[in-house]
Amino acid sequence: METVKKHAQKKSEGRWGLLMVSPYIVHFVVFVAVTFLASLYFSFSDYDILNPPQWVGLANYEKLVHDPVFWKALWNTVYFAVLFVPAQTFLALVLAVALNQKLMGLKLIRLAHFLPVISSWTVIYYVADAIFNPRFGMANSLLMRLGLEPQKWLQDEWLVIPILVLVAVWKGVGYIMVIFLAGLQNVPQELYEAADMDGAGAVRKFFHITMPMISGTTFLVLILSTISTFQAFEQIYVMTGGSVDATAAGGPNNASLLLMVYLYREGFSFLHMGYASAIAWVLFIMLFAFTLIQVKLQKRWVYYEK
Repeated sequence: METVKKHAQKKSEGRWGLLMVSPYIVHFVVFVAVTFLASLYFSFSDYDILNPPQWVGLANYEKLVHDPVFWKALWNTVYFAVLFVPAQTFLALVLAVALNQKLMGLKLIRLAHFLPVISSWTVIYYVADAIFNPRFGMANSLLMRLGLEPQKWLQDEWLVIPILVLVAVWKGVGYIMVIFLAGLQNVPQELYEAADMDGAGAVRKFFHITMPMISGTTFLVLILSTISTFQAFEQIYVMTGGSVDATAAGGPNNASLLLMVYLYREGFSFLHMGYASAIAWVLFIMLFAFTLIQVKLQKRWVYYEK
């Protein structure tokens, strides 16, 4: 009798558990699984949103191979990632190490570094515009005082991506800094005490204790930062004029056109939704392959405490 009661109780708990997670299950099925499969179907179709999709097979992918704008967007995305990921990771680690010390007003300093993270890209744009506006920005004012030529900054094909990277690092470094802080605070203090007894200096402790112990955190940061660069859209769209003219996003002359911006432009500005879905799937495959490679390589340099 007691066994029957336990079985009935477990069954009841299972039903309640399913009921509690049912909103997430519905959300996953409707907004993830269905859209995932729909985008796969659209990538093999000629679809403009207004008319039913027409099956075209691999035509969209063949078009990608011969599309110079796609290759330009891919190159820009890789270039953005090569600049952004190391810069943000290094700066966030330096800030985390500095703010992991016992300092006066530490919470206020951490908050100041995190404020850009919670600010919208519209606010960030106005701050960046006050600095890099070619007519009245502070950057050109400083250059002119030093006797140098003013620059066009975001209107310059060679400078636009480095400037966008600089602004993106400033906005996102606080978030990565918090992740590094969590990793640093989990390093056992006994290791530092033992190193002090052996006469190890600060630099040696950092490279032989701190870095190995936070290698798992560093791995996570590299993955998150790389994914964020391949998904970068809002900052490019806002800061290159997409909020005024969607077709202008990624300028000048497609110099800052990243894959997500190109995807949006093809899908929602020109209504080439089938072609945009093909771009999305190529982007997904690239990210999946990169993440898989990183997971395989982590065994060579990532240390997990047992």
